[in-house]
Amino acid sequence: MSQSQGPVVLLAPLTGPVVPLADVPDPVFSGGMFGDGIGIDPLVGRLVAPCDGVVMHLARTGHALTLTTAQGAEILLHIGIDTVELAGKGFTPKVPQGATVRTGDVLIEFDLDYVASTAPSLVSVIAIANSDAFEIVERPVAGMLKAGESPLFTLRARGGAAAEASRQATHVTEESRQQITLAHAGGLHARPAARAREAARGFDARVEIRYEGRKSAIESVVGLLGLGAGEGATVEILGVGPQAAAAVEAVAHELLREAHGEVEEKPARQSSPAPQQVARVPGAPLAPNTLAGVCAAPGIAVGTIVRWDDADLDPPEAASGTSASESRLLDKALASIDAELNKTVREASQRGAVGEAGIFAVHRVLLEDPTLLDAARDLISLGKSAGFAWRSAIRAQIAVLANIDDALLAERAADLRDIEKRVLRELGYSNNTARELPDEAVLVAEEFTPSDLSSLDRTRVTALLMARGGATSHAAIIARQIGIPALVAVGDALFAVPEGTQVVVDAGAGRLEHAPTALDVERARTERQRLAGVREANRRTSQQAAATNDGRAIEVAANIATLDDAKTAVENGADAIGLLRTELLFIHRQAAPNVDDHRESYQTIVDALGGRTAIIRTLDVGADKEVDYLTLPPETNPALGLRGIRLAQVRPDLLDDQLRGLLAVRPVGAVRILLPMVTDAGELIRLRKRIDELAREAGRTDAIEVGVMIEVPSAALLADQLSQHADFLSIGTNDLTQYTLAMDRCQPDLAAQSDGLHPAVLRLIDATVKGAEKHGKWVGVCGALAGDPLAVPLLVGLGVTELSVDPVSVPGIKARVRKLDYQLCRQRAQDALALDSAQAVRAVSREIWPQD
Repeated sequence: MSQSQGPVVLLAPLTGPVVPLADVPDPVFSGGMFGDGIGIDPLVGRLVAPCDGVVMHLARTGHALTLTTAQGAEILLHIGIDTVELAGKGFTPKVPQGATVRTGDVLIEFDLDYVASTAPSLVSVIAIANSDAFEIVERPVAGMLKAGESPLFTLRARGGAAAEASRQATHVTEESRQQITLAHAGGLHARPAARAREAARGFDARVEIRYEGRKSAIESVVGLLGLGAGEGATVEILGVGPQAAAAVEAVAHELLREAHGEVEEKPARQSSPAPQQVARVPGAPLAPNTLAGVCAAPGIAVGTIVRWDDADLDPPEAASGTSASESRLLDKALASIDAELNKTVREASQRGAVGEAGIFAVHRVLLEDPTLLDAARDLISLGKSAGFAWRSAIRAQIAVLANIDDALLAERAADLRDIEKRVLRELGYSNNTARELPDEAVLVAEEFTPSDLSSLDRTRVTALLMARGGATSHAAIIARQIGIPALVAVGDALFAVPEGTQVVVDAGAGRLEHAPTALDVERARTERQRLAGVREANRRTSQQAAATNDGRAIEVAANIATLDDAKTAVENGADAIGLLRTELLFIHRQAAPNVDDHRESYQTIVDALGGRTAIIRTLDVGADKEVDYLTLPPETNPALGLRGIRLAQVRPDLLDDQLRGLLAVRPVGAVRILLPMVTDAGELIRLRKRIDELAREAGRTDAIEVGVMIEVPSAALLADQLSQHADFLSIGTNDLTQYTLAMDRCQPDLAAQSDGLHPAVLRLIDATVKGAEKHGKWVGVCGALAGDPLAVPLLVGLGVTELSVDPVSVPGIKARVRKLDYQLCRQRAQDALALDSAQAVRAVSREIWPQD
C-alpha cells in the first residue's frame, strides 16, 4: 500500500464511555503489549471503521480485526476481554479479510447481552499495533463517545529507522495467553528461562511472562529470574503478534518440562549463615581451632591458606573516548568472552562434564541478555566508560535478585558476578588469573565463580574454602568434577584465619582445622599417603588379568564416553570397554550426527584401545536430556517414556544412522552393540533383524555380537528368553534399582534409600544370571554397583563375569577381585538374597570382606 503523509484522524468505532488504557481489566492491554491506545465500554453491539483502510486481518472467531491505513498505521479493534474463548458465538463479521472500508462502515455486529454475560468484561480496546512508528498526539481522557461521529484520537508518524521499518512491515496481530504452574525444583531458574527464550525464537510474536505484578520480556533471562517465580508459582505467559498462540504454546512446553539431571539448578539451603560453634551432634562443641561448613566436594587436604578474592574492580566512570569507541570496546570484550565460553562448553562436553558444560552455556545466555546490553549501552551513550557501564548494568540486576528471598537466585547472582569479572578483565582492568600459587594452596574466597576454577593451576591447589554459597552452586559442582575437596558456607569466621596459616580440611566431615597440631597434620598426611599408596600398588598390577584366589576369572572393563576416557582406561589396565555411552555425540549440537560422524567417532576410540574390544551402547536419550533437534513431547516422567530403543519408534533414522556407523568400524569384531531399555524378546528380535539388514547392506557377512541392557525388571525376569537371541547381557544397576524400588535416582532425598544392594535388586541380578546360563551366555554389570567395593564380592558370587567401572577405578576393583574366594562369594551371595534391607546386606559384606 502506498503511504500518504500527514496525521491520521480516528473516529470512535463504538458507542460508549471512555476507559483509559491503564484501567482496561486485562494486563495484556493495560501493560501496552498491543501498543498504545484506549478503551471503550460499548453500549451498542456494533463496531464501525474509525477511518479509511484495509482489513488486513480478521480473527477467525470474529471478535477482533486489524485495520491498516494508507499512512501505514495498524489499528487493532478488539471487542471485550477474553472473547476469543467464545469461539465466535455472538459475533457477526460484516466485512471479509482484505476488504477496503470507509470511515463509518459496519465491521462487526455483536450480541451485547450474550457477550456481557459470558465474557469477563465488555470493555473493548482500540490500540496502535505499531506504536513504535506512530504516536497518539490527541486523545479523550473521559466522556461519552458516539460511533462514527466522536473524535477518538489523532496519530502522527514517528521518525527514525526503527519506525520506518515498522511502517513497512505488515502485522497480523493476535493475542494469546496461558497460565501454568511451575513444578520443578527452583521454579523459573536459569535453565528453563534460557530454554523458554530459545523456544520463543523464530516466532513472529512478542512474549512476556508475568508474576505477582512483575513482568519480563522472554528475551531477558535476567529479567525472568528477577520475577522470583519459584517452584509452585503460577505464572502467566502473554503473547502478541501473528504467531502469538504458537509462541506461547512453545514457551509453556519448555517451562512444563521436567529437568531431570539438572542437580545444579535445584535450590540450595534456604540460607548459608556463618556456622555456630556447635557440633553436628548436639551438645558436643567443636574444638576451638575448628570451623564447620557444608561439604561441596569430599576429600582430605593439608595446605596453607591463600586468599583468592579479587580486589573490587573500579573502572573509571567517564569515558576516555567517544561513545562509539566505548561501545566498540564493550562489543569486542563480549565477543572474546563468548568465544572463550563456547570453547569451554565444547571441551567440557567432550570430556563428559555435562554439568560444567551446562553452567557455562547459561553464562553465554546471560552474556547476550538484552536487559544487560541495553542498560550498558544507554550508560555509554551518556558518556560513561565501557567498564563502568557494564559493571553498573550487572550490579543493577544483581540488586534485583538480591531483593527476592530465594537462595537459588542468590546463587544465580554469583553467575552474574562471574561474567562481570570476565568482561572487566577482558577490558584490561584486572588479570588475577595469572597469579602464582604456592604448593599445597588452600584457596579462600567469599564465593568462587566457575571462571575462577576454570583458570586454576590444579596441580598446586589442594582444597577450596568458601564463606558463602551452597552445595548446589556452580562452583561446588565444578570442584566435585575436578576432584578438589571443597567446603561452602563456612561463614565470616573464615576470614579471621590469616593468610599463610596451615590447615587441615576434612571436607567429607564438613570440618576445617585452622590451628592443627603437628600430630593432626601428620595424621592427615598419613591417611592421604596411605590411600595414595594403595592406589599406586593397585596401579602397578592393573595391567594383569583379575581372578579370584581360587581361579574364577573376572573381566574388569571400563565405562567411558570420550577418547580421553578411553586413553585413561587403557592406562589403568581396563581389559575392555564394557560401556561406551554415545549420548555426547548427540547433545550440545544443532543437528543429528550422520553416519560418517558416528563411524569417525567410534573408530578413533577403537584405535586407541590397543586391540581391546568395545561394547558400544546405542543412543539412550529422551525428554530428560537436552537434545534440541529431537523436539520430543514433554513427559510427566521421562524415565518411563521415550528413551533408549523406544526412541526408534518416533525417530528410526537416528538409530539406523548410528548402526550403520557402528557396522563400519574396523577391524571387524572390535565392536559389540548394546541395546538399552529393552523390555522383552519381541523388541530384541525386531532390532536384531534390522541390524542384520544393515549389515548385509554394508556387505558384512561375519557375525555381529549384540547384547541387551538389563535395566527394567521385565528384562531381568525374562532373561532366559532374551538370552536366546542376545550374545550377552549387561546389567545397568542404576536404572534397575530405580525401576525396582520406584525411587528416582536423581532425587537427592531418596539417594540413601535407592541402593543397588537392596535384596530385591540382588534377586533380579540372580534371575538374570540364571536365565543367561540356560543358553550359555555371559552377564556383566556396567552400573555404579560394579565399582562399589562392598558389592563386588556379591556380584561375583551371583555369577557375574564382567564388571565395568569408571576408568580410574579399574586398578582398585581388580585388586579387590584378587582377594576373593569364589566359593565363599557364592555361598554368602545366596545368603544375602534372604536379607531384608540394603543396610543389612552392606553390613554383612563389610564384616566378611573388609575394605582397605
